[in-house]
Amino acid sequence: MKFLRTTRSRLRFGYHFPGRVLLACLARHLLTLKSRVLLSLNSSSSVGVTQAFFHHSSMDATSSTPPCKYDVFISFRGKDIRGGFLSHLFDALQRKQINPFMDENLRKGEEISPALLETIQDSYVSIVVFSQNYADSPWCLDELVKILECKEILGQLVLPIFYHVDPTDVQDLIGNFGEAFAVAKHGEEVKGCLDKADKWRRALMEISNLSGWDSKKIK
Repeated sequence: MKFLRTTRSRLRFGYHFPGRVLLACLARHLLTLKSRVLLSLNSSSSVGVTQAFFHHSSMDATSSTPPCKYDVFISFRGKDIRGGFLSHLFDALQRKQINPFMDENLRKGEEISPALLETIQDSYVSIVVFSQNYADSPWCLDELVKILECKEILGQLVLPIFYHVDPTDVQDLIGNFGEAFAVAKHGEEVKGCLDKADKWRRALMEISNLSGWDSKKIK
């Protein structure tokens, strides 16, 4: 899905957007990874080279499994970042010819769709944008559980961004982030789904402890 941008938004990103350094660092990092993959592919005809580079250790290097459809899947809380940071993130990635997934049609309804879960699995990298209200969304938390599953089983690369939240708040579920998680947890307790909250908590702990970017430290 095309992500529309105006010339004015490009100028705003280039000169005034406060997170431009963070996004530029992230885009360069992913471009470096992608370049290494393409270099490996040029030296080998096996699709498994791409999978091996991204540490898809559970797959045979001679597997005929088709390559992933997307370079990057982004997990985000729409009401926190859709109007600003998200558009600049997509712009930064596309400038580096990195193909991110973007289709709001799959982000509708109360339950996460099988198509969206498949999209996560069909991406080489997942970027998780932890924001203040990320954890009050069962949808986002279900995405995170799937991302952790892909990391552990397929070796998918996962890069967290802490957008206006302290990494410690995410790791320990404290502060406003912890309060947001309590909202989602309570909703599952009312429905009697106690084990789901435990899966969410583990995914938050594991992913938030990965090396990533803190918007408060990189302007």
